[in-house]
Order: sequence, then C-alpha cells, then structure tokens
Amino acid sequence: MENRIDRKLFLGFISIHVLHHAQKEPFYGVWMIEELKRHGYAMSAGTLYPLLHSMEKDGLLQYENRNVEGKIRKYYSITASGAAVLEKARSNALELFEEIKEGAQEGL
Repeated sequence: MENRIDRKLFLGFISIHVLHHAQKEPFYGVWMIEELKRHGYAMSAGTLYPLLHSMEKDGLLQYENRNVEGKIRKYYSITASGAAVLEKARSNALELFEEIKEGAQEGL
C-alpha cells in the first residue's frame, strides 16, 4: 500500500517539476530523466514518457518535433493551461510548506 501511495505522491511532484521546466524552456525526455535524477527521482523512460503523453493529452504540455543530428526529437513546452496549473500548484505548495514548517516547529 505504501508504495502505491508514494508513487501517486511523487508522480504529482514530478508533474509539477516537469511543468516548471517546460515553462523555463522546451526540453526533451532524456534531458528530463537526467534532471529528475539530479533531484533524487529515479525515473525510467517507461514511466516518464507515458506521463508526458498524459500531460500533453490533458492540455498541460505541447510538443514540437525537432531534427537533432538527423534524428527527430520531441521538445515539450508548457501551454497556457499548464501555466495556470503550475501557478496554482506553486500557491498551494507554498501554503502547504508553511503549515508543515509550523507543525515541525511545534513538534507535531
């Protein structure tokens, strides 16, 4: 049970992380896997690509094909809907962080 809950929680964190980077500049999947690894998330292509496709289907991301050294690579960027979701997530995360911080200071 705990693994399923952890997975759902961290997929949410990862989705926010993806939106954050998509807002900064377009990225491709392998770069994102490495970026997530840098932050302690062990993510395989078999997990990331379905997540990216789902976010694209939900209108949060869009992609464009680019020819890189003779190979077609998908570059993902944020949509207006994705930017709105990211802003809401930032606001909610900040509020949650403050509550967790207060709880920690109170010994809860």
